[in-house]
Amino acid sequence: MTKKRVFSILIFIFWVGVVVIYPALISIYVTLPLFVGFSALMLIKGIDEDNFLYAVFAFIYMLMLEINLSLPLLLLPISALIFYVFIRKHLNFLKLCPKCISILTVIFINIIYFFLLSILDISTSQNSINFDYLIILSIIFDIFAAVLV
Repeated sequence: MTKKRVFSILIFIFWVGVVVIYPALISIYVTLPLFVGFSALMLIKGIDEDNFLYAVFAFIYMLMLEINLSLPLLLLPISALIFYVFIRKHLNFLKLCPKCISILTVIFINIIYFFLLSILDISTSQNSINFDYLIILSIIFDIFAAVLV
């Protein structure tokens, strides 16, 4: 095997570890950012660019996050798809600023997700998530990750 092949295999193993282990760490260390919007951004980028690995890793991360935090299953991918179908096409006027599109995507997906989660909590008389400064900090880290991509 060539060095390039070994390096690509190690990178793949690293990302599998991140996708599987990080959501478990979030359930232990509650101050870690959730990366809700960033994972949905990666799912959308995977769909737009026909990149199968982006889409699969993002979807697995979303599922692992929802399972580890006992959140409603598939609400995060549904939020990302709602954004993709109804809002994404209206951001075409920002073609010259791809970072702006990424930032707005993360913000809109966070708003949609937490709105749907709030509606679900109200309708079932539950409290899935506490809306406090940790959520705001998580959204800030989400935006920062979107800028870096």
